[in-house]
Amino acid sequence: MDTSVISVLVMSAYVIYFMLPAYLANASALAFGGGKPLDFGHNFVDGRRLIGDGVTWRGTLIGIGFGTLVGLLQGIASQTGFVYGILPDSIIQGILLGFFLGAGALIGDAFGSFLKRRIGIKRGRPIPLLDQLDLVVGSLIFASIVVDFPVDMLLLLFVISIILHLSANIIAYLIGIKDVWY
Repeated sequence: MDTSVISVLVMSAYVIYFMLPAYLANASALAFGGGKPLDFGHNFVDGRRLIGDGVTWRGTLIGIGFGTLVGLLQGIASQTGFVYGILPDSIIQGILLGFFLGAGALIGDAFGSFLKRRIGIKRGRPIPLLDQLDLVVGSLIFASIVVDFPVDMLLLLFVISIILHLSANIIAYLIGIKDVWY
């Protein structure tokens, strides 16, 4: 196999592992969400809901907790010497990175919902790229508090995130967690 293909595959695995706290925070917020909406049902000055019923306090808190837990586990795994680079190299850094990736993913997703409400897109309706990348951008902004990202990683991260997001949504739709496949 060509070394450039191997390099891309290794970097792809690295990116997925790094983003696990964000990806799993987002998935757990969907799976365990419900209850009081994050915006408490309030409207913005335009008369539309701030975010909508799909982003809830329970989902957000569980998602952040799950992202932090994944970061903790990655921090523990880092003690084995298995990981390197911008991945957590201590348990404390793992917890911090997991928290920031998870919180950023969910705040990014909420901000995406806020933008959709501003342009009149109803809950559950798609906006290609925004739906796939709002959590990525949010998680990267928050995680930049504790890590610097290599530029070559960012492009790959966006491509992988689009593919994983669509795949996860299709699976969630097929097993009945989501009402739409996108």
